[in-house]
Amino acid sequence: MHDQTSSPVTELLIRWRSGDVEALDSLMPLVYDEMRRLAHSYLRRERPDHTLQSTALVHEAYVRLTGNALPQWQDRAHFFGIAANLMRQILVEHARSHNASKRGGGALKLAIDAVNEPYERPDINLVALDDALKDLSRIDPQQGRIVELRFFAGLSVQDIAEVLEISESTVKRDWNTARIWLFRELDRTASR
Repeated sequence: MHDQTSSPVTELLIRWRSGDVEALDSLMPLVYDEMRRLAHSYLRRERPDHTLQSTALVHEAYVRLTGNALPQWQDRAHFFGIAANLMRQILVEHARSHNASKRGGGALKLAIDAVNEPYERPDINLVALDDALKDLSRIDPQQGRIVELRFFAGLSVQDIAEVLEISESTVKRDWNTARIWLFRELDRTASR
């Protein structure tokens, strides 16, 4: 997903931010497939009987992206980071709604190690992960943002380093520390 600030996506994002509605029309075909890939990746890790589909997730994220006040887009990676954040919010809302209707049963689950990791971990409840990620972000906002960009946006270490303007070694170190903290926190809440 790494690309330069002069990429067509970045140029269209800047034009869109400046109020050029035609730029949005040109942008969406360029980013739709990547958004759909992200959505499919999230939904592939969930329980098999969930009702949300990739297309619906992408469309809801698109509606929210185009309906809100536009951020100061930096580049393509920044756009996908925001899109991933919106998809995360949608999935968590869906999980909370589903849990409420089932009185706590059937929570959406994701595998946090599914992002380029060499070993498997049992599925993680998405609502519990969201709550833990909020706690982590209060303790260490940078680690919270790295987890969000890595896990939910699927950004590479290099892309995260560019978006956050930090070194790749810092991203790797914070990703590993945050993952360990999240596993511990999720294990603690699961044992309650």
